[in-house]
Amino acid sequence: MRLFKKTAAFLACISLAFSAGCTNKTTMTSQKSQVEIEFSWWGNDARNKYTLQAIDIFEDMHPEISVKCSYSEWSGYETRNKVWMNSDTEADVMQINYGWLSEYSSDGSGYYDLYQLGDKIDLTNFTNDQLNYGIRNGSLNALPIAMNAQSVYINKDLYQQYGLKVPRTWDELFAAASAMKKDGIYPLSASNKSMWLYLIAYAEQTQGRRILNEDGSLNFTSGDFSVMMEFYKQLVENKVMPLVEHYERIKLDQEEYAGAVAWVSDAESYFADTISKGSTIIAADQTSIDGKSAGEGWYAKPATMYAISKNTAHPQEAGMLLDFLLNSKEMAELQGIEKGIPLSHSARETLESEGMLGGIQYAASDKMEQNVIAQLSPVLENGDLIDDFFAACTDYIYDKTTLESASASFYRKAQKDYF
Repeated sequence: MRLFKKTAAFLACISLAFSAGCTNKTTMTSQKSQVEIEFSWWGNDARNKYTLQAIDIFEDMHPEISVKCSYSEWSGYETRNKVWMNSDTEADVMQINYGWLSEYSSDGSGYYDLYQLGDKIDLTNFTNDQLNYGIRNGSLNALPIAMNAQSVYINKDLYQQYGLKVPRTWDELFAAASAMKKDGIYPLSASNKSMWLYLIAYAEQTQGRRILNEDGSLNFTSGDFSVMMEFYKQLVENKVMPLVEHYERIKLDQEEYAGAVAWVSDAESYFADTISKGSTIIAADQTSIDGKSAGEGWYAKPATMYAISKNTAHPQEAGMLLDFLLNSKEMAELQGIEKGIPLSHSARETLESEGMLGGIQYAASDKMEQNVIAQLSPVLENGDLIDDFFAACTDYIYDKTTLESASASFYRKAQKDYF
C-alpha cells in the first residue's frame, strides 16, 4: 500500500511538471537569454506523449527558446479557448479548429498573418489550394495539418455473410437493409453531424445544386430540406440507419452496425477494436446515385490547424516552432498519421520513406484525395444548426407536424440565425 502511494505521488508530480511546462532546461542557456513561448493543443494521452517528446527535441535544437505547454482533452478545451481569445491570453502557437477562423477572424485580423513569417515557415510544402483554407481577407491565419472528410466505412465480412457486395449507391444500402434487418443489423450508422452531412450529399445529388452559394449564402430552399427530412425518415423506417439519438458507437464493435459514416480522422479510433478481432473494415466509395460519382455532394475540411497569436511578443520564435511541428522529420516520425495524413510535402515524404503510411485511416484519406470534394464551410458544422434540423425531423417523424411545416420552419430559422 505504501509503495502504491509513493508511486501515485511520483506520477502526480510528473503530471504537474508536464502541465506547468514542457521543460525546465537551464544548463545550456541561462533563463535571461531564453525566449519563452507557449504552445497549446488538445488530445489524448498518446498525443500528449509524442508532442512532449517533440518539444524536447525542438528545445535541444534551439536552446535559446523555452516552450511552455498547455494541453488537455477536448472536453472543455473549446470553452477555454473562447476565454483565451476574448481576453487576448491565448498561447503563442496553438492548435485550432477550422471553424474558429470564422468565429474569431472573419476579417483576417484574429490571428497572426503567417505570410509575414515566410523566412521561418516553409510554405512551399503546401499547395495554394491547401493554403487557401487558412486565408481570411488576404491574411494567412493558419496552416492545415491534414485534411478531413466524411467517409463511408464498411465491415466487408459482415456484408459477405449476407451475400452482399460493398454498397456504392443509396439503393444498394436499402437492399442491404432488407437482408440484414431480420437480425437487427443496420447496414450503416452515423452520429448527428455525420448524418446531417450525409443527407446534404443525397439532397445535392438529387436536387442538382449545392446547399450554399459561392458567397456562403443559403442556396437550398424549404423544398430541398423537405427532401433531406423525408429521406432521413426513409432511412430510419427501412432500418438502413438508426435515428441519430439512438446511435451508439460501441455497436460497431458488437457488429450491430455493418458500417458507419464518419470522419477520415476517426477511422482508427472507431474501428481499432473491430479490426483487432479480425474483421475486415474498408473505406468504401462515397455513396452516390449511380455508384460512379463518388465525391459529388461531399465536403472536405482541414482536420485541424496550427495558428499563431496576433498578440505574440515573439513571432519569429513562434514561427520556428510552427514550422517544426508541420515540416520537420522529427515531428513527422513521432506523430505518424495520428492527426491524419500530413499535408506538408516534407512530412509526407518522411512517412513514405519510413513505411509509415498505411492502415484504414490512410486508405480513407487516399479515397478522399482521389475524388473532387468541395470545401466545407464552417457554418455547416454549426452544432445549433444541426440540432435545429434534427429537432424538426423528430417532429415530422413522430407526426407532430407535417413535412412541409417542419421544413418551412427549419428553413426560416436557418435563414434568420445562421446564413
